Amino acid sequence: MNTIEMQLETGLMSRYLYITFVIACYWVVSILTVFVNKALLSSKLINLDAPLFVTWFQCIVSVAICVTLRKLSQWYPDYIKIADGSPFKKDVVKQVLPLSILFTGMIVTNNLCLKYVDVAFYYIGRSLTTVFNVVFTYILLGQRTSFKCIICCAVIVAGFWLGVDQEHVAGSLSVIGTFFGVLGSLLLSLYSIRTKQTLPAVNQDIWLLSYYNNMYSIIIFIPLMIISGDLVSVYNYDKLGQPFFWGAMTVGGVFGFAIGYFTALQIKVTSPLTHNVSGTAKACAQTVLATYWFNEEKSFLWWMSNVVVLAASAFYARIRQLDLSKEYKAAEAQQLKV
Repeated sequence: MNTIEMQLETGLMSRYLYITFVIACYWVVSILTVFVNKALLSSKLINLDAPLFVTWFQCIVSVAICVTLRKLSQWYPDYIKIADGSPFKKDVVKQVLPLSILFTGMIVTNNLCLKYVDVAFYYIGRSLTTVFNVVFTYILLGQRTSFKCIICCAVIVAGFWLGVDQEHVAGSLSVIGTFFGVLGSLLLSLYSIRTKQTLPAVNQDIWLLSYYNNMYSIIIFIPLMIISGDLVSVYNYDKLGQPFFWGAMTVGGVFGFAIGYFTALQIKVTSPLTHNVSGTAKACAQTVLATYWFNEEKSFLWWMSNVVVLAASAFYARIRQLDLSKEYKAAEAQQLKV
C-alpha cells in the first residue's frame, strides 16, 4: 500500500469514527431529552398544563446559548469559531423561515405526543417517519423507491397498527397522543428533507441554522400560546416563583438546544434517510430503558410490534443503501462513456 492509499484509508477511517461519534451523541442526547421533557410536560412534580409555553421557553434558552457562544467566539476567536449572522435579514428570512415553521411544528407535536403517551409507546407513536420520508421524497424530489422498500414501509405500518392495537387492549391508548405522534413523524420527515436543502443558505453552518430556527420559533409560538390558553395556565401556576421550576425549565432548554444541534449535525454528516433510521433504532433502545425505568409490563404482541418496526426499518435502510450504490455506479459508468 503506497502513501496516498494509506492517507485515503486513514481519512476514511477518521470520517467513519466522526460519524459514529455524532450518531452516538445524538442517541444519548435524544434519549435524555425525551425523559427530561416527559418530566416537564406531565409529571406531578411540575404539574403545569402548558406544553407550548414549555417548548417556547426551550427555544429562548437555545437562542441565549447561541448568542453566548457567538460572544465567546468574538472574545476567544482562537478557541471558539461561530459564524456571524442576523436572522432579520430579508434573504435569510426568505430562505430559512419555511424550515423554521416545520421546526416549530415538529417540536410542538413531539412534545404534545410525549405529554399524552408513555415514553415506552413514544417510539411506536412516531415510527412512521420512514414511511413519510418515502412518500415526500417521491412527491417533493421526484425520486422513486424500489418495490422492496415499499414492502418494508408496509411492514412498518403493520407494526405501528399492532402497537396501537396492543395499547388499546391494555387500556392505555391515547388517541390524541398517537395523532400527534403521526403528525410529528410527518413533520420530521419534511424537516429532514428541507434541512438538507436549507443548509447551503447558511454555508452549511448548523449553529447558524439552530439560531435562526429557534429565533423564528420564539415569534411563531406567541400567537399559538395565546390561542391555546397556555399563557393563562402559566399566569395561574402556583410554582411560577420557585427556583426549582425555572431550573428544570432551563435544563430542558439546554437539552432542547442540544437535540436540535445534533439532529442537524447527524443529517449533515449522513443523510435524511440515515437520520430517520438512526432515530428509529435509538427509539428502540429508549423503549427498553423506559419500560425498565418506569417498571412497566408489556405483552408479547406489544414487544413484537417494536421488533417488526425495527426489523423493517433496518431492512429498508439496507435496501436503500444497495439501491443508492447501484445508482452511483451507474452514474459513474455513464460519465466514463461520455
